[in-house]
Amino acid sequence: MALEISERLKSLPPYLFVEISRKIAEKKASGVDVISLAIGDPDLPTPSHIIESLKRAAEDPANHRYPETEGLPELREAIAEWYERRFGVKLDPKKEVLPLIGAKEGIAHLPLCFLNPGDIALVPDPGYPPYTMGTLLAGGEPYFIPLLEENDFLPDFEKIPEQVASKAKVLWLNYPNNPTGAVANLEFFERAVFFARKHEILLCHDAAYSEISLEEGYRAPSLLQVPGAKEVGIEFHSFSKSYNMCGWRMGMVVGEGRAVEALMRLKSNLDSGIPQAIQLAAIAALRGPQECIEEHCRIYRRRRDRILETLGKIGLKAKAPKAGLYIWARVPEGLSSLDFATSLLEETGVVVTPGSGYGRSGEGYIRISLTVPDERLDEALRRIESWAGRRAGI
Repeated sequence: MALEISERLKSLPPYLFVEISRKIAEKKASGVDVISLAIGDPDLPTPSHIIESLKRAAEDPANHRYPETEGLPELREAIAEWYERRFGVKLDPKKEVLPLIGAKEGIAHLPLCFLNPGDIALVPDPGYPPYTMGTLLAGGEPYFIPLLEENDFLPDFEKIPEQVASKAKVLWLNYPNNPTGAVANLEFFERAVFFARKHEILLCHDAAYSEISLEEGYRAPSLLQVPGAKEVGIEFHSFSKSYNMCGWRMGMVVGEGRAVEALMRLKSNLDSGIPQAIQLAAIAALRGPQECIEEHCRIYRRRRDRILETLGKIGLKAKAPKAGLYIWARVPEGLSSLDFATSLLEETGVVVTPGSGYGRSGEGYIRISLTVPDERLDEALRRIESWAGRRAGI
């Protein structure tokens, strides 16, 4: 039988982290001790009070049945409570809140709700790959907005051509940013809301890293704190980064009610909701003690400083990020980001992510993750420093 995949699927490049995982598996199979600094998968465990809630819920037969797409009312209420407590933003839990099977799921599906073939989505470059992949799967066309170091990795809305802005239906933003580690203030979000309102664009903000603060006293703002933002925008959040719940697949989207309803309508035809035991664990996360987040942040800060120290020794330039889980570092002149990452893997067994994997404007950088246990991180940095010394002839 001739099996022909769809043109839609053919349009997708291989997902970046699938390729990275394949290379890691190949190296491990050949006996190499690989240390991956490539993927933002928190190594710290889910806090114990959340796990205990999950265990109790898993034993209740009421949670063994199909859940509802829109999620438990108690979970939607807990999300609304958390938003008001954290950001001072009031949400209607019935109309402006929707739990997700991880933020990535909602982000990838959102374009199917609002893009027709040929419609434009404004996508940050470099940026999280699902913004582009979801656009392509919906038959849309991504228009890439460069995030440049000289502009603090913020998009310049004035440089988007009028003919592009007039055809755009969706604008993606992500702060604290993956992969650059950049942050945005409320003044920037005000400009984004103005731009979206002017061009009648749905503004989609991925705030997955808002709770990972790497600078004492810094707290990332929410897009929805801007007056009128709920009229043009939605915001995605993830329990994966805030509460180390990556394996449980739990996220949420909040904001403009019609957009939230559209995504719920799509999801009701595609999935059967989030297991209720996990929803109850999410409620425990939101309503339970929050000190665990600061404890995790202290660990990430220490790792960030250790990495920056080593990068300074070997001559790689990188700004200390205020938030998020990544360091965005320039590679030496004359090397592409892929060449640098490949050489590092081949000669040391250490994996970093080439910036070109996040888009054309990511060329010349590598992304280093803070989600590696301390002893493995120390070993990786020792290898990198030794490798750099050999290359320099030291």
